[in-house]
Amino acid sequence: MESIVEGLLYVQGDIGLTLKDIERILDIDEEEAKKIVLNLKNYYDENKRGLRINFLGNTIKLTTREEHKEYYQKLLEEPTSNNLSQSALETLAIIAYNEPITRGNVDSLRGVESAYVMRRLLAKGLIKECGKSDSPGRPILYKTTDEFLDYFGLSSKEDLPIIDIAQEYDEPKDLYNTIYKEGDING
Repeated sequence: MESIVEGLLYVQGDIGLTLKDIERILDIDEEEAKKIVLNLKNYYDENKRGLRINFLGNTIKLTTREEHKEYYQKLLEEPTSNNLSQSALETLAIIAYNEPITRGNVDSLRGVESAYVMRRLLAKGLIKECGKSDSPGRPILYKTTDEFLDYFGLSSKEDLPIIDIAQEYDEPKDLYNTIYKEGDING
């Protein structure tokens, strides 16, 4: 059960889990959930692992050890780690063309969770927090930085390529008839 909870915490990343989540997913009671989490926490602590179980309010998260922070920082600052993944490029493009934007809006446009990618972009200095949205919950707004412009050799945001999405949608299309044709079921 501990390995399942460990995997669940890894998958949830920045979001974490509550005891109620663990109880529901594993179909166990509160005492059993507490026991599993504490066993896992003790395992990480006793074996001096690079990860640890952290309790932040009602949320349980799998986090890195604070005492290793300087090494994580070195990794992020090394030139070899400055290559951007496809998901990082996608996230940056969404932010650049829609800033200021919340992480929830980035997630919605990408169709996947972006917390990890956005943390990496923040750590690299390519995006930054720029305020809070007026929407419910007042989520953080993000925008690109001067480092973003430098990274891509741009003098300003106006140098970003113009994307003409409208031309693809000028004519209304009947998607049903363009994709599905009547005919023989065998081809």
